[in-house]
Amino acid sequence: MSLSIDLQLPGAEIALELRAGMSTIVVGANGSGKTQLATNCEEQLGEQAHRISAQRMLALDPGVEKISERMARERLRYGARKEELFGDYMSARKNWRWGQAQAQFILNDAVALMQVLFAEQANIGVAVNEAAISGAPVVGRETTLRKLKAIFHRVLPARRLTTTADNITVTAIDAQGVEGEPYSITKMSDGEKAVFYMVGQVLVAQQGSVFIMDEPEIHVHRAILGRLWDELESARPDCAFLLITHDLEFAASRAGRKYVVRNYAPLTGWQIEEVPEAKGFSEDLVTLILGSRKPVLFVEGQQGSLDLAFYRACYPNWTVIPRGGCQDVIYSVATMRRNAMLTRVTCAGLVDADGRDADDRARLASLGVSVLPVAEIENLLLLPDVARVILAKNDFAGPELEKRLAEIKAAVFADAAVRANINEVVLGYVRRRVDQMLKNIDFSADKSVDSLAQSYTAQTGKLDIPTIAASIEKTITDAIAADDLPALLAIYDRKRPLLAIAAKLRTGHINDFTAWVTRAIQSKDDDRLRLAVEAVLPPVLAA
Repeated sequence: MSLSIDLQLPGAEIALELRAGMSTIVVGANGSGKTQLATNCEEQLGEQAHRISAQRMLALDPGVEKISERMARERLRYGARKEELFGDYMSARKNWRWGQAQAQFILNDAVALMQVLFAEQANIGVAVNEAAISGAPVVGRETTLRKLKAIFHRVLPARRLTTTADNITVTAIDAQGVEGEPYSITKMSDGEKAVFYMVGQVLVAQQGSVFIMDEPEIHVHRAILGRLWDELESARPDCAFLLITHDLEFAASRAGRKYVVRNYAPLTGWQIEEVPEAKGFSEDLVTLILGSRKPVLFVEGQQGSLDLAFYRACYPNWTVIPRGGCQDVIYSVATMRRNAMLTRVTCAGLVDADGRDADDRARLASLGVSVLPVAEIENLLLLPDVARVILAKNDFAGPELEKRLAEIKAAVFADAAVRANINEVVLGYVRRRVDQMLKNIDFSADKSVDSLAQSYTAQTGKLDIPTIAASIEKTITDAIAADDLPALLAIYDRKRPLLAIAAKLRTGHINDFTAWVTRAIQSKDDDRLRLAVEAVLPPVLAA
């Protein structure tokens, strides 16, 4: 019979669904009661639970004392070889495995895991050998250690495990397939040890267990974390997995039931919500939104971009979520505000200036979207007040600083004086305006093809492309004539060339400069750059 459990936690209005071969994911911020939740689930499930705490030691040593497989498995599950000393297995587990402090105790069962692996391997080896000697058919049974090796290699293909009767070594393999010198698993990196440990724990868990994993992301790089859990779920279709994490991106990437822990109090229990299906949002985005205690700020850009480093540093009280382009930001704010199940979480949006006039800015403000003072986030680095701080942080002062500042300003205006560059900016602006206008055409009232065609002709006929182009070009030339750098940066969006000019504030190399800016704006020791950028960014209001 397949495993199917609905676990009811104190105070929770909904039950946690646990099903064989599937993961149930619980997310929550630090301090929301996730570890207490894990221990409560373990207590309710009794012997069926196999819990790994967030506080765990990874002291893998093949030189451990070799004991019987039965004793090793009991030590792994309960922490003691003789449960009768405590009356029953559950008391033994509480006293020995968890040291009578289930939520705080540092789990140290890596020795027992190694003992199980070696003892089982020895027993299978003896059985196969005896069968061969007696002439009986050899019924091969794959050892857990061999299964562990196979999964380890698929998750970490640049590492190979070699096992003997009493030892395990690791060999690194480079991109050309050349092998390095073997080394003991005691010298593996924390990430390698974590993978070995988690694979081993899942494989040795009892049939039909509920595997409770608190913070599976510890020591494991996000690039392989998803692949690792795909392998583990596939290896144990008889088990249910309860993954408890505060890594929202990992949680969002997993399939399965998802819950958000909002709050915990010892007397009243947990406040838990199931991640709902929100119309217009993907499940992973809903998980990110509900998993945060902060209001959500939707911004332009992608994960890993310079934009994100700026926004997260300057809006620390917000959960910043990149959504691509301007229309995606506007759509996200509108979608979130009309989804009733998300109304507990407030939000706002932030988009590039992109030559927007006062009417357009007012329209966006009414939707909850603020506008940057520059065409692109990188242009902030060239604003005089921000550029001055960058120079000061790089030990420029007095006349030399002012001289460098003037040179940077002159370089921007020189770039904007080139006819081809102006044409590039104007063409890009017109394209975006045409694209936006076409996306906003509403054909819902048309009941026939002829009517739709007439509506299309009428709407597109309002597009005066030469006037749009002339207007934005005049804005650029007026800024140049007025020697107004902030006004020029509000519309002039040649990202790479302007970033190359900004890089001259320090090293002259774009990659080195952007890496330095990312570090500098997040610095806790010297917050001058963050404060300068914050001063020019618009306020955002959650609603």
